[in-house]
Amino acid sequence: MTQQPPKSAFSACPHDCPSTCALDINFDDAGRVKRVNGAKDNAYTAGVVCAKVARYAERLYHPDRLMKPLRRVGKKGDGRFEELSWDAALDLIADKFLEAERTFGAQSVWPYHYAGTMGLVQRDSIHRFRHAKGYSRQFDSFCTNMAWTGYVAGTGKLAGPDPREMAVSDQIVIWGTNPVATQVNVMTHAIAARKKRGARIIVVDVYRTETMKQADIGLVLKPGTDAALACAIMHVLFRDGFADWDYLNKYTDFPNELESHLQQRTPDWAAAITGLPAAEIEEVARLIGSEKKTYFRLGYGFTRSRNGAVGMHAACSIAAVTGSWQYEGGGAFHNNGAIYELNKSMIEAPDLKDPQTRALDQSLIGRILTGDEAALLDGPPVKAMLIQNTNPMSVAPEQELVRAGFAREDLFTVVHEQFMTETAQMADIVLPATQFLEHDDIYKGGGHQYLMLGPKVVEAPDGPKENIFVINELAKRLDSKPHPGSDMSARDHIDWMLRHSGYGTLEDLEAQKWIDLQPDFQTAHYVNGFGHADGKFHFRPDWGRSSAPNKPEGDPMGPWQAMPDLPDQWDVVEAADVEHPFRLVTAPARSFLNSSFNETEASRKKEGRPEVWIRPDEAEKAGIADGALVKMGNRRGVVTLHARLVDTVAPGTVISEGLWPNEAFRDGKGINTLTGAEPVAPYGGAAFHDTAVWIRTAS
Repeated sequence: MTQQPPKSAFSACPHDCPSTCALDINFDDAGRVKRVNGAKDNAYTAGVVCAKVARYAERLYHPDRLMKPLRRVGKKGDGRFEELSWDAALDLIADKFLEAERTFGAQSVWPYHYAGTMGLVQRDSIHRFRHAKGYSRQFDSFCTNMAWTGYVAGTGKLAGPDPREMAVSDQIVIWGTNPVATQVNVMTHAIAARKKRGARIIVVDVYRTETMKQADIGLVLKPGTDAALACAIMHVLFRDGFADWDYLNKYTDFPNELESHLQQRTPDWAAAITGLPAAEIEEVARLIGSEKKTYFRLGYGFTRSRNGAVGMHAACSIAAVTGSWQYEGGGAFHNNGAIYELNKSMIEAPDLKDPQTRALDQSLIGRILTGDEAALLDGPPVKAMLIQNTNPMSVAPEQELVRAGFAREDLFTVVHEQFMTETAQMADIVLPATQFLEHDDIYKGGGHQYLMLGPKVVEAPDGPKENIFVINELAKRLDSKPHPGSDMSARDHIDWMLRHSGYGTLEDLEAQKWIDLQPDFQTAHYVNGFGHADGKFHFRPDWGRSSAPNKPEGDPMGPWQAMPDLPDQWDVVEAADVEHPFRLVTAPARSFLNSSFNETEASRKKEGRPEVWIRPDEAEKAGIADGALVKMGNRRGVVTLHARLVDTVAPGTVISEGLWPNEAFRDGKGINTLTGAEPVAPYGGAAFHDTAVWIRTAS
């Protein structure tokens, strides 16, 4: 009897999003994926998934998927490749890597990766490979450094109140995130609180986002001024008797000093900095002070600034002044990364790691590949790369340098990808990769508390291979230091990690689908003390020695000595000037996720075209009409795109939602041509939303 294909299966979304949705995969009668839905039986996903993932079949069965290994036969970037076998491709890669090692040393090879998949096996096995060979390590600096550092500076731990508590809150402050576009499940629980409890939703951002349109109150402030707003709110809380002094004296380090420090940080003071009316600041401060069950959902957006860590710390501090941490549905949440406590020894092989091996900053890839000695940490040039799960030719800052670096004929580049991205176009060898439904993996939710299995549910087409296949096969050919993890399948890795983390077995997880690891109320709300050694929330962080979750070895990076002792506005942003009168924010688009999904027709159709949003009055002064083709630039480069006139952005601010492929721009140069890569205080990170630009009509 012929076995009927399944009607559905469970999985987990692999993409770089805090929601990490639990998924129900629905199949047609032929066993092909038909539609992807949010799992109704997962209490955080609650049956909701974003539209782009719901349409995942479009990506899975896309006609432009890479299917065969390819070798470049033309000039870098001109798109001419020929097919070759997997064995021939892997043998050639091994030969080239060994040649680089012999001539320039092992650190001339740089495995480069990021979060194209958040799967712990498929993403992180590249570390086992690099450690076993002594290749250059990578300092991750794209996304989390300022956010995590600022939050942990206050709480002492990267964890907070159960995100599902938004549904039982009486007021939710969504600050620096646009969850309608980037993590839809935040809205699921916030809207539930509004419907059931009449909860108020307050949104703080630098333009009127789709999330703000659904809010009761929206504050549109200038980029990089979040700390000023937070300080003015706390000023009102102290001034008008909303500060919970019993809580402050028991749970915080310097409450009296903070009150004194904030006496001059009035709403009028903040209004001049943020562009917000002082009356709006007063109103929101009173609402926060009057409602103890206020849940602060703090996002990544407002931290992608040169003062981002300070902004996050200041916003997080508000909940300590009101004492809202004491209540279910109260407190401040950013990410739950510290709750998982997973043993990834087989995946990452930390026992093979040499701390003396340099860790190259991923944001400085343009400088690294063009021979900047400081960026190379005074080590050898990078002569060979293996790139998985990222597209630096689009997503990295300082694109002019990135482009020049990848164009080097003496750089041997291997890209393992699902589509012919901009980075794959510059590669010497392109290897086809599986998509998440075609391999096994396991995921943890930064925006919630579930450890989730993502099993293989469909067979990959002939050709694409999973990440660990490439890692393990190269390890064999390169005579790597032996490690048991190099002989394990993805399922073996998942089972080993679960057993050695105290979470049962793979068989258990297959039956459960996910594990709820949310700590109890007392732990999550720091009732028994915060994560610092003294058990206090720190208004006065020791920035130079803070225990940042993503902190590299060595000294702090950036001008950390000048960081404010207490919450305050810190004016170190890339300021507008006469030559560069606008501040650019490169915000996420609803239908893209970084550079993923910008290859699918439905996503591109919904987004339209690359645009820069500018206020009508400011456009008029610059002689720019709605829909006009404009050039936007600074000392890093120039891009060409269309203008859209809107009244939904802060004065002096322009927005470009993306990340569009480079070829979608008139001159073939993407938006990150304009963004800087300078490491910011205290532990590095690229300030993607902190860019000064000029705009003029294209001639």
